[in-house]
Amino acid sequence: MSDNSQFQWIQPRDPGKINWYGLWTLYKKEVQRFFKIFLQTVAAPIATTVLFMAIFTLALGNLRPDIKGIPFIEFLAPGLIMMSILQQAFNHTSSSLLVSKIQGNIVDMLMPPISAVEMNVAISMGGVTRGIVVAIVSLPCIHFLFVELSVSNLWAIIFYSVFGSLFLSLLGVITGIWSEKFDHLGTITNFIIVPLSFLSGTFYSVDRMPDFARILIDYNPFFYIIDGFRYGFIGVSDSSIIFGVIFILILNIVLWFLNLYLLKKGWRLKT
Repeated sequence: MSDNSQFQWIQPRDPGKINWYGLWTLYKKEVQRFFKIFLQTVAAPIATTVLFMAIFTLALGNLRPDIKGIPFIEFLAPGLIMMSILQQAFNHTSSSLLVSKIQGNIVDMLMPPISAVEMNVAISMGGVTRGIVVAIVSLPCIHFLFVELSVSNLWAIIFYSVFGSLFLSLLGVITGIWSEKFDHLGTITNFIIVPLSFLSGTFYSVDRMPDFARILIDYNPFFYIIDGFRYGFIGVSDSSIIFGVIFILILNIVLWFLNLYLLKKGWRLKT
């Protein structure tokens, strides 16, 4: 009998077949990564959101006039929740790739038979999961402590939660690929993510903004995500909901294919 019969030869992978086990394993790794430091990745942003609500509730109370017929605190709450979702989705994917590169274990993602599509799905879905977890815990905290939130359009809440966090997750993947040290990541966070978050109509209605600022807001994807998410609760929006849906979908598609290109090329990952 030939010695070859004692071995089961590994067959080459079919390029068109999805490696579901590898995809699930990488996704599970991403989720376990942020759950291991739950206080930092989930509890801390929730505490920040609750602190914002406490400050505005105690300091302003009923002093702020209604916005579009909605009490200010009720207008504010969904925006704060979504802002936290977006920031945490971005933080997860960007830091995951950067830390892997710095520690040298990025090879654990590059060596297994996992395609760029599977890697992109697993990492970005890890960021989406972190954002959604923060939202799920934040909602009851704000509802029972500060203001009763009612659901006006459930589809908008689900759509903007998923695709808003996906947008920031994909943006975080690009940032993590580009960054070579934490200074690079901090630059993107401090000069792009944070300003866009605060210039998104979270704390105010954009109707009160001057014309030059309104032009900037009209091109700010954070504005459409937060406005659409808020619309899901209060039924009132500052922008066209249909345009916001199309705009966010287009941005996600563009970032998705850009990420695939960078992951396939291995730019700043294999060098």
